Amino acid sequence: MTIEQAKQSMDSLRNRESNLIRIQKEDFLTFRHELVKQPDFKYFRGIARHGGHVDYEYMNVPRS
Repeated sequence: MTIEQAKQSMDSLRNRESNLIRIQKEDFLTFRHELVKQPDFKYFRGIARHGGHVDYEYMNVPRS
């Protein structure tokens, strides 16, 4: 995953084009590195899955 692909995935969640995106284990660090830079970072929720994959969703209310 490139940085541009990570940003596109985040935009897809933000714009409600996707309800959920799955980030593969090998792409996690690239995605996370860009995610923490986002001003709406707290609206993203990651759910760890078996095998090291993470499913992300965009929430209406930021997490605390």
